[in-house]
Amino acid sequence: MTAGFFEGQYVWHPAADDRQLARACVDVRAGRYFSANEALRDARTDNGLRAHRSLVLASEAADSDLAERWLAEDPSREAALLWARVASLRALRATDTEDRRAPDLGRIAFAACQRAALMAPRDPTPWVTQLTLARLQRPRDPAPQGLLTAPAGPWTLFSHILRLDPWHREAHHRFLSFFFARYGGSTNAAWDVAAFLAQRAPASSALRLLPLVALVEGHDPSSLLASRTWEQPQWKATALGAYQHWLPEVADYEFTPVIDLSYLAHALLMAQCEFEARPVFAAMGPYAARMPWSVLGDPEEQLTKARLACGLPVPGSR
Repeated sequence: MTAGFFEGQYVWHPAADDRQLARACVDVRAGRYFSANEALRDARTDNGLRAHRSLVLASEAADSDLAERWLAEDPSREAALLWARVASLRALRATDTEDRRAPDLGRIAFAACQRAALMAPRDPTPWVTQLTLARLQRPRDPAPQGLLTAPAGPWTLFSHILRLDPWHREAHHRFLSFFFARYGGSTNAAWDVAAFLAQRAPASSALRLLPLVALVEGHDPSSLLASRTWEQPQWKATALGAYQHWLPEVADYEFTPVIDLSYLAHALLMAQCEFEARPVFAAMGPYAARMPWSVLGDPEEQLTKARLACGLPVPGSR
């Protein structure tokens, strides 16, 4: 995909150019689950795609009774997975809004994850969904050797997921988020875990971007020279390493990895590497994600500003 004339606006929907997922989302909003079933069944052999599709579909279904109806009418592994995703989303939302129902919703979500895992024991997605609930339970498993801060956390559950899929993208991001300061961790612990996980990953893996995710999460815009942080050698080297080794792999992806590309483009731009940022934006095409741009302000304004800084077209321009 190449960046060129924008005929309309940025495409913010997380389905991006996954047309099967986009159609399933339309059906879910209309109260139908047949297309969602197909989309999840077709992704059974692709753990990353199955995780992404189930999460996006759950976000569409979370405010309706579709997941419950589907599970009652057709108790398949796909229905069980979507129910686990929906139940977990509801539990996390309730916790974040301090809803008094949060403990009960958390127990329902945990049971849903267990059910989905029993129905598909080789599928890491139910376990990854359970990992999203870890910040509610705050497990304190000891960290392995090699981390300066030795942060306790859901290491046992994470290790089980890695046995099923050692480079599962969402699992790594969910695990890292457990250590974010806003969830009870600390900035130093998040940086430590991000570096530990990234160093394990192949050079051509999107997981090499994890330190940049932790950097955005810990960003304090009020600190002195905050905008110059990405120019520091360690962060610039991380961004350039992903540019050199991971970006060439994106052409072989079945669907555009919008969020990962966004983090890379943002880091390169902030590191004053506009030349390298251009092909990253080109790989994104019209598709957009709110993170990490929302950390700096309105995401659409920041994305447009970033593209203009690279001499690239923006919506409405020729």
